[in-house]
Amino acid sequence: MRVIVTRPPREAQDWVHELAQAGLSAQALPLIDILPAPDAAGLARVWQQLGDGAYASVMFVSANAVAGFFASNSANSLVFAAPSAIKTRAWAPGPGTAKALLQAGVAPERIDAPAREAAQFDSEALWQVVGPQVKPGHQVLIVRGGDAQDAVNVSGNGRDWLAQRLADVGARAEFVVAYQRARPQFDAAQRQLATEAAGDGSVWLFSSSEAVRNLQACLPGQSWHAARAVATHPRIAAAAREAGFGVVCESRPALADVKASIESLQ
Repeated sequence: MRVIVTRPPREAQDWVHELAQAGLSAQALPLIDILPAPDAAGLARVWQQLGDGAYASVMFVSANAVAGFFASNSANSLVFAAPSAIKTRAWAPGPGTAKALLQAGVAPERIDAPAREAAQFDSEALWQVVGPQVKPGHQVLIVRGGDAQDAVNVSGNGRDWLAQRLADVGARAEFVVAYQRARPQFDAAQRQLATEAAGDGSVWLFSSSEAVRNLQACLPGQSWHAARAVATHPRIAAAAREAGFGVVCESRPALADVKASIESLQ
């Protein structure tokens, strides 16, 4: 049984390796491409404000958000170092983002994230951890990705939900785009892989609703009624079912849980 890993290229290769180490056959088919941020000046501005202590916390929506943000001004990463007089917190919705923050040089005691045993890794789980530290008047920077196909659309379910929770307690959210997401262009080999995996018993691993939508756009008219998927969040599972996947299993995004969910489909 083959697992089709649909994460962006860098994460997809990591997951292929980890699944192989866990005894599963996996192949990468990235369904989201990662491009540079569209507004370097905007990133420079928030870095300046961060250095001035304007933000009580910075929430990074993903490991790609961490990579894009710190790549834009790596010299200033010491603002998150332990000895810094500026005590800005770094928020991560899950362990992958927290790991990326550590690799970027953020001191572990400055990172807030859901416990590894949390039922989900998302904005809702993060809020359970960070909500008590938010005070009226706090400014929180949310570092996110943008849609290269739709520069006007800057919303997202989790980010909008978190921004509303902040507003409810008198804090204010500010957004900055640190990278862009784009729909991939399949070559002949990728198109063949996707078409075969629609009905050969492969298990698609989805960690993003956008990946499901991009797959539909890359293969318009393809039937997915014979396809099977594991989705790492209820919203993603709903997108896969709406796309027509015949079997959709929900899983926590941790490797052990994903492996167990995949094996349950055998």
